[in-house]
Amino acid sequence: MSEAHSEEAAPQEPGLKRKDLVKGKVIKATLAGAVVDIGQTKPAVIPISQLRKEPVRKVEEVVKEGEEVEAWVRRIGDDGHIELTLIKPLLLEWRDIKKDNVLKGKVTKLEKFGAFVEVGAERPGLVHISEMSHEYVRSADEAVKVGDEIEVKVLDVDRRKKQIKLSIKALLAAPEPEVEEVEEEVDNTPAPTAMEMAWRKAQEAQSRQGESKARKQKAGSDEMDDLLERTLGSRSA
Repeated sequence: MSEAHSEEAAPQEPGLKRKDLVKGKVIKATLAGAVVDIGQTKPAVIPISQLRKEPVRKVEEVVKEGEEVEAWVRRIGDDGHIELTLIKPLLLEWRDIKKDNVLKGKVTKLEKFGAFVEVGAERPGLVHISEMSHEYVRSADEAVKVGDEIEVKVLDVDRRKKQIKLSIKALLAAPEPEVEEVEEEVDNTPAPTAMEMAWRKAQEAQSRQGESKARKQKAGSDEMDDLLERTLGSRSA
């Protein structure tokens, strides 16, 4: 590598790590990939499979010698060997996504059953319509629109099926239960007058006298029945 080449390459800070974005110059194209000077002790390599997502027959289809490129660090070997990629890496690997994670994302598609949200993973996650609000949502577009940037909570991750279940509702405060107001019944009955109170007392006294008389009559009747029964019983004997 010439000194001029090293000066033209964008210098990089030491301590590179995976997914770091770097700039460099292609110094060689081979059948296996491209060699790039990124200002480190050793040049980095972009394998032909990492030049783009679609298949590549020749490196020169994508990059050429002397061309400036931006790439991401894909792997750093123990011997200092650096492998790059031109394919933008995922923000979130499957191993990074866990239940209860709070993520930021963008709504990319609406369906009758919910909304798909791009969160930087291999696939977008799904917010089911029942997880959009504490209130009833009839259709997804009542709650979100395509292009909305929202926060979501991870409810579940199925790495085998590559499915991510998300919720907007889980990050919203639950509404307080409505308290029914009970109207106090007001007694509008006017207070009785002195005359009415005296009349009521007289009625109550008369009623008690009647009850007392009835009890006496019943006692007399019971006594008479008892006497007749004893009398008839002695005659028959």
